[in-house]
Amino acid sequence: MLSILAITFPFFALVLAGYLAARRRMLPFEAISGLNTFVLFFALPCLLYRFGASTPIAQLLDPLALATWVVCALLVVAGTVKFSMNARIRWNDAAFGALVAAFPNTGFMGVPLLVALLGARAAGPAILTILIDLVVTSSLCIGLSRLDGADEHGAAEAAKKALKGVALNPMPWAILLGGLASAAAWKPFAPVMNTIGLLADAASPVALFTIGAVLARSQFVGSQTEHASLPARDFVPVSLVKLLVHPLLVWGVGMGVRAAGLPLDPFTLHVMVLVAALPSASNVSLLAERFGADTGRIARIILLTTAAAFLTFSAAVALLE
Repeated sequence: MLSILAITFPFFALVLAGYLAARRRMLPFEAISGLNTFVLFFALPCLLYRFGASTPIAQLLDPLALATWVVCALLVVAGTVKFSMNARIRWNDAAFGALVAAFPNTGFMGVPLLVALLGARAAGPAILTILIDLVVTSSLCIGLSRLDGADEHGAAEAAKKALKGVALNPMPWAILLGGLASAAAWKPFAPVMNTIGLLADAASPVALFTIGAVLARSQFVGSQTEHASLPARDFVPVSLVKLLVHPLLVWGVGMGVRAAGLPLDPFTLHVMVLVAALPSASNVSLLAERFGADTGRIARIILLTTAAAFLTFSAAVALLE
């Protein structure tokens, strides 16, 4: 366990450093968008391209892994929406609660952390889950969020806007270009590849620091919009779904696939279970703010899962070993 904590501790320590820097205003809230821009449009795409280009294309297009992750994501979304709905929480808040329960922080935290734990081979399955969550899970939840007082056309329009957002997100394109480079066994010229490498090396520390800063800002924004104390039952159960139910569900469905005689790779399943055990994606708070959901609730879920994941994720790694 100590050997596992030796790897996971620095990742969570950087998140804490970013949180404290923003909370104490050492890092102005206005500067966080600049950090986000650097990570999202420069460093992280280079990291994903490098991993994609060095991963066999069969791992990036594993149909059994894809089907397993999609089924689990749909079950988590459906279950979270169903038990979240009440007099206070309607479709908009329930849908974003479901998204934060089903969407792990794979890009900013998961890929570098899993590679550090399991080696470069872990990048393939993790990257596959990013594609599914960006295209399928996010679009579905944004579409569901529009069902409050809207017809099916409103939900369809919201889903189209979500897909447009995916098209403008550089991460899927970086993964696609990396996959094509892997399939063609092609590498850029050395100076270009060295530049990509420098940006990729910067992705992990800056992304982790940015996660903490985004959490601090989201918590502040949420506290400004809350009119009453948020009941624990509105955010704690969703956090438990993310950290406990989601990884157990992926493990159970994956083991069922293997028990049925289908060739789901054990290592791929191992990686996907750990991806599911990651804390919630921090960018969901930005989406919730954009679509008028309860950002305070979403921020608390993300903050709680990120803090608790230091122990729960490390425990999941130890149990799977």
